[in-house]
Formats: sequence, structure tokens, C-alpha cells
Amino acid sequence: MAKNKFLFGSNLSNAAGTDLGLLILRVFAGLALAFGHGLGKVPPSEGFMGMVSNLGLPSFFAWFSTLAEFGGGILLALGLLTRPVALLIIINMATAVFLAHAGQGFGEREKALLFAFIAIQFLFSGAGKYSIDSRIGG
Repeated sequence: MAKNKFLFGSNLSNAAGTDLGLLILRVFAGLALAFGHGLGKVPPSEGFMGMVSNLGLPSFFAWFSTLAEFGGGILLALGLLTRPVALLIIINMATAVFLAHAGQGFGEREKALLFAFIAIQFLFSGAGKYSIDSRIGG
């Protein structure tokens, strides 16, 4: 019976396992976003600011993108302000998918889509028990 529940269970009765899974995903995704994508944009280069302007966006959006990826990634990893940060990441990644990579194939959009969907998950679920949000919010 327990084996079947492990293999086919769909409820969240294993709260400790769910919270551990959220922690692992949150820390990995946050650090990957911050250091794999955001750090190289601190501060936004003239080229990046020009690309953002060429998309028809104000140049301050280059700073928004940098803060969403680097600062948002760090906050996501820490589990601090998780839902607001997730929303900023979703907006940033949607911009990447629909504007920056418009007309390109799925392979060019895949990373931005993955980060967007991970952020959507945290927008709905929150950070989980093992987070600063949980310590502050109770």
C-alpha cells in the first residue's frame, strides 16, 4: 500500500517531502538565474541597453531585467519575497520569450520558458516551509 502511494500518490500529504522539493528547486533555479544569467548583466552593458531599446522598450528595462535575474534569483534562492519576485521573473521571462527571442525556435526560448514556469509554480505555491518567508510569515 505505501509503495503504491509513493508511486502513484498525488496529494500533498507528505508535507516534509514537498517542502524539501520546493527548497531544492528554489535554491537551484534562483542561483542558476542569478549567477548564470543575471551576474553578467551587472551593470547592463551599452549593447544590452541598445538591444532592449531596439525591442521598443525604455532603456530602464535593461536595469529591470538585470535586477529581476540577479536580485530576483538571489531572493528566490533565499525564499524571501518569493511571490512578488516570482511575478517579476515571469514578466522578465515573458519579455525574453515574446520579444527578445520572437521568431526564433523553441531551443532559443527554452531556458526563458523554464525559468518562467518555475516562477509560475512559486507564484502559486510560495516558497515553502524552509524559507525566510516562512520564518517571517509564520
